Amino acid sequence: MTEQQFYEQLKANGITLSDDQLEQFRKYHEILVEWNEKMNLTAITEREEVYLKHFYDSITAAFYFDFTKPLSICDVGAGAGFPSIPLKICFPHLNVSIVDSLNKRITFLNHLADELKLEDVHFYHDRAETFGQKAEHREQYDLVTARAVARLSVLSELCLPLVKQGGHFVAMKGAGAADELQDSGKAIQLLGGKQTAEHAFTLPEEESERSVIVIEKVKSTPKKYPRKPGTPNKSPLS
Repeated sequence: MTEQQFYEQLKANGITLSDDQLEQFRKYHEILVEWNEKMNLTAITEREEVYLKHFYDSITAAFYFDFTKPLSICDVGAGAGFPSIPLKICFPHLNVSIVDSLNKRITFLNHLADELKLEDVHFYHDRAETFGQKAEHREQYDLVTARAVARLSVLSELCLPLVKQGGHFVAMKGAGAADELQDSGKAIQLLGGKQTAEHAFTLPEEESERSVIVIEKVKSTPKKYPRKPGTPNKSPLS
């Protein structure tokens, strides 16, 4: 996906980028490639692939969920900043927090935010399981996002405790999302969530399957969740 195609596809979906925002995406790609030589941030570094599989793919969440209103967002396991940093560039008013278990990725994200002159972004080096038990973060966010981190039953335990009642958890998944959704129905309910939408679509050009799953937080998450680090992955709720 060329920069022009990126711009046009977003515009077709109601998102018009300014020259400054386009420049931020250019710089994002440059910094990603530069830092990727020192640490393993992504296997995808070729410009047109980054624009399609990282930038555009991250922003697809905004085709199905309203990011134009004031939102506090927590991105769990964002890695090199996906999906929250591309969304922040498109919607500068967002207040974004990212939690990641690798400190070197947090170092990269701090540098990236400085270079892109992003405001209201916060980075936390922590495991999602312990982060979700901290009073200053638990049930404090309007929206929690995660992209390709773990199966939905595991993700729900990591993300739903951070969502405030009336807020939402948006999971960005690839192929097989419908099966994951079916397997995680009980877990979502137990954690205080209720599935409100599943949007299936294909990524332009390569036609790979994608899904955006929207889960509303309808009641408080029981205090024992999330469980200790590693437990959700080893023994997913069912």
